[in-house]
Amino acid sequence: MYIILMYDIVLDKKGQRTLRNVFKICKKYLTHIQKSVFEGNLSELEYMKLKSELSGHIRKDKDSLIVFKSWNEKWLDKEFLGVVDDKTSNFF
Repeated sequence: MYIILMYDIVLDKKGQRTLRNVFKICKKYLTHIQKSVFEGNLSELEYMKLKSELSGHIRKDKDSLIVFKSWNEKWLDKEFLGVVDDKTSNFF
């Protein structure tokens, strides 16, 4: 399945560590395309692992993580305004 994941981490005392951990986990599974946005194709098992790892770090009372899922990236039109980043070159 094709995933677009984005997060907001509150940068309080423990926020920097949370942000670092969430970023590393997301980078392990997906392509980093903007500050807190990742995308890529994952199997159902990989997606379950990603969610499991992230749930150990996201603070449910402070942080937010949103995942958009599609069975195929071909159903998604992507339009760039401003600088076009090549990290997403295979998703046009």
